[in-house]
Amino acid sequence: MILLNPHKLTRKYPDKRSQEIMQKTVAFFEKKGKQKLKEDDHERIWYADFLEFVKKEKIFYTLLTPSAYSDGETRWDTWRNCEFNEILGFYGLAYWYTWQVTILGLGPIWMSDNEELKRRAAQLLKDGAIFAFGLSEQAHGADVYSTETALSPKSAGAFSASGEKYYIGNAQEARMIPTFGKLEGSGEYTFFVVDSQHEQFDCVKNVTNSQNYVAHYKLEDYPVDEGDILSLGQNAWDTALNTVNVGKYNLGWASIGICTHALYEAINHAANRRLYNMYVTDFSHVQRMFTDAYCRLVAMKLFTLRASDYQRCASREDRRYLLFNPIVKMKVTTQGEEVINLLWDVIAAKGFEKDMYFEMAARDIRALPKLEGTVHVNIALIVKFMRNYFFAPAEYEAVPRIDDSRDDVFLFDQGPARGLGKIQFHDFAPVFDRWDLPNVNLFNEQITIFKDFLMMATPDEEQQKDVDFLLALGEIFTLVVYGQLILENTEIYEIDPDIVNQIFDCLVRDFSKFALELHNKPSSSARQMEICQKMLRKPVADPVQYKQVWEKYVHALHGEYEMRA
Repeated sequence: MILLNPHKLTRKYPDKRSQEIMQKTVAFFEKKGKQKLKEDDHERIWYADFLEFVKKEKIFYTLLTPSAYSDGETRWDTWRNCEFNEILGFYGLAYWYTWQVTILGLGPIWMSDNEELKRRAAQLLKDGAIFAFGLSEQAHGADVYSTETALSPKSAGAFSASGEKYYIGNAQEARMIPTFGKLEGSGEYTFFVVDSQHEQFDCVKNVTNSQNYVAHYKLEDYPVDEGDILSLGQNAWDTALNTVNVGKYNLGWASIGICTHALYEAINHAANRRLYNMYVTDFSHVQRMFTDAYCRLVAMKLFTLRASDYQRCASREDRRYLLFNPIVKMKVTTQGEEVINLLWDVIAAKGFEKDMYFEMAARDIRALPKLEGTVHVNIALIVKFMRNYFFAPAEYEAVPRIDDSRDDVFLFDQGPARGLGKIQFHDFAPVFDRWDLPNVNLFNEQITIFKDFLMMATPDEEQQKDVDFLLALGEIFTLVVYGQLILENTEIYEIDPDIVNQIFDCLVRDFSKFALELHNKPSSSARQMEICQKMLRKPVADPVQYKQVWEKYVHALHGEYEMRA
């Protein structure tokens, strides 16, 4: 079974400690129970009990400390971090968020050459600390070009920092907050560390109405010495972007966890409810919505797992992950919204009830496409890879599932955050050609026509500057990459071809939808519109296969998991 079931933790790990962490984390939440989980959410209770558990079990320390900075029991292992991400999302976005912000806060530290600060971070993790990432500002968001935080020289090796940071999770408690700014005078970028407990650190307020603490903080002549500086100049700039490259990947897992829990709750409710002398799950439209939700969720997980493999095999010579990670961030999180919408249309008013997990899920799933760069920002990034992806493939060794206990040190030695247009990818065509399923074949036809669009109706200079036009183009390109990695992973995980064909039923419809959007853009030419019409396809219906997927995989989830009260 590809979906997480906390009652049946069957994922295999190469070591006992990893399995123990997952089991103990699940046990913590199951003991807490849904009623208390929801009470804490409604009352916006800071999750001190969870952080105390993390401290006692040394979980963040074990999972987020590279082995070079510990006594040998730790490593930064993306494979096992995936499941921890998913488990936290499954029980509540707030618990995932404090973990995510800690990951972002550690990025500039582990990427730094400052060994003393690295050792301090490792000790703080061992002591149960959380971290924060001081990048965004209220006026500029994450536009790092425009940062106004200044580091001013005072004397030899001494500086003072002044400025404000906004939307900074964990910042009321974090003892090390890498803060992004510019050196006064030279304008060089820098990352330096501040402590939230220092008297010159002013934590103004929590800017959100949630369990999380998302701070607005001010620095007023905050003293900084040379030992507090993590990076300068180009290195600081690269660190900002590379940290987000690592951190944005995790958002897909939060969506997967939320949707999985919501799916169990929705199917349990619908399968036990009778209307018009029928169970709700007997209605054909309900079966369709549940089947779509299930297939989209399985696709989300298959893609995100496969993206982990490319992240783990990355090097200066192989940076394919820089396309796949923003697609996790953009596509998987928006698919999460689609899954919740489908389930909500089934359970209707039940989704608003305060004792349902779903009420939390429906609210929180909206946040993920909007964090670590909006959907629009990530699509704008994704389209930079389009030319080489379609027209300049390179040879690479086949990438297997990478689930061994390696330390993913390259994530903190990514090098310059530039040259995206030079990155090449393996040829996607053989992946699709290995399959002979009706809807995969239709999807492949759509890809061929899209390539014709790019060659025969190439966007002109004005269209290439038109962000609205490029967003529609980017959605179609994203779908191609999405389908490719899903197929790669269905082979690795030996997914039933019936499920694969049903997944591509969804993707064919999505391709047609985005082709129609592109057709209807104000600047689309007659030739472009003509080709867009050729991309429109209706999935091949197979009632027998559809029924098997519904009965064997979707309706079979009824009663598989329910959180204790």
